[in-house]
Amino acid sequence: MDNRVRELRAAAGLRQEDLARRVGVSRQTIISIENGRYNPSLELAWRLSRELGTTIEGLFRFTEGD
Repeated sequence: MDNRVRELRAAAGLRQEDLARRVGVSRQTIISIENGRYNPSLELAWRLSRELGTTIEGLFRFTEGD
């Protein structure tokens, strides 16, 4: 699953640490999501999309085999 977390976080002027604090996870979790090594729960995906001003569908791109 591809995502736009890094792109939208940077556009919002947020550091990984800032976004992590706002959504209640560690900075390492944000790094893992941005690098495609971790697929967040639906709840975390919702919190990320809300903080980044988009929808879940606008934040994550599902590809064949996901």
